[in-house]
Amino acid sequence: MTTLKKEKIPELQLVRALCIIAVVTVHATSYATLQMTGSRYFAIYNFLNIFMKYGTPTFIAMSAFVLFYNYNERPVNKALLTSFYKKRFLYILLPYFMFSLFYFALTQLAVGSPFNGELIRNFFVKLFTGKAYTHLYFVFINMQFYLLFPFLLLLFKRYPQIRKYSIAAGILIQWGFILANKYHFQVANRGSWCLTYFSYYMLGAWLGMYYPQIKTWIEAHRSEQTKKNNPPGMVFRGIWAIWLTSGISHTMLYYQNRRYGTSFNSLIYELLYSTFAFTSLLVLMSVARFLLRKSSLSFLYQPLERLGSFSFGVYLIHPLFLLLYRQLSPTISTSWLLHLWYVGGFIIALGFSWIAVSLLAGYLPFAWVLFGNVSQNKKEGSHTTSHRSSPAFK
Repeated sequence: MTTLKKEKIPELQLVRALCIIAVVTVHATSYATLQMTGSRYFAIYNFLNIFMKYGTPTFIAMSAFVLFYNYNERPVNKALLTSFYKKRFLYILLPYFMFSLFYFALTQLAVGSPFNGELIRNFFVKLFTGKAYTHLYFVFINMQFYLLFPFLLLLFKRYPQIRKYSIAAGILIQWGFILANKYHFQVANRGSWCLTYFSYYMLGAWLGMYYPQIKTWIEAHRSEQTKKNNPPGMVFRGIWAIWLTSGISHTMLYYQNRRYGTSFNSLIYELLYSTFAFTSLLVLMSVARFLLRKSSLSFLYQPLERLGSFSFGVYLIHPLFLLLYRQLSPTISTSWLLHLWYVGGFIIALGFSWIAVSLLAGYLPFAWVLFGNVSQNKKEGSHTTSHRSSPAFK
């Protein structure tokens, strides 16, 4: 198999870090959005819970970006496919299985379920549908995209002229599925199926295939960055405007619904969120680029880089610490202490997960069984787009 050395993209680990922070924030504020609707600070909890939902679609788009960027110029043959699926099995499916088994056993012990054939059957049903625990659906989605990836790669290599239509095709497929499901199929757990996220994946694929040309275009106008009318600057200002407008509008709809019970057509939610999610990778890449350029913010780079390299492991394990933290919750009547308790949930979930994955990756010989190829992540740091890194996270 021909191995082509690809240019390293340091922004990617920073984007992973920003995404895992967003994911933990959403999970840490979920109780507050139910229990604090009467608080004058409810708008803050609602904003954090809804606006930070950029994490999942950005991870999906970035996964496609990494895969198509690395594999776009390689020949699609048996050696490539064998290597690709071997790595996915060892560093993604195996950790997924281990954590699915762990969370399933934990929940069944909590309710006192007897060990029998029905329990085993129930486990495998949940395993193959991504339902062993609430957050594992995301890995299940990525499995679907991994199955599609070789076919899409081969399609774009055989008919390169259709690459430029990949984003449009992704949007049409995603919205075709959304509309068909709303008015006809009504598939249960639509969020667990990859067609729901197809536009984000195809955006990542398009960026991965055209990244060298896009970078050349941006660098060609770098000398004009201080000018308001330079093309890249105008494009990114437009993207930022769309991102903020759609994200804030989506958040406000949820606020009205949660606080006052106001209902809106589900397609309005879909349109605002899909627009927000679609532009998130581009916005976060620009944020990461800003952090890399600003020497005054260099103190943030190393910890974010490290968090990004452990993002898959943190994603898998953080619900455990959040669950334990909530089980030990005291009876609090003072409002400011209650707010501190919610903040503590975020700190515990992110901090303890980060520490646990970091320590286990450093001292446990077979840490990859639980967290993927974390040892390789540590060696490569943020300066890589290797397909061996955390599932792009993929």
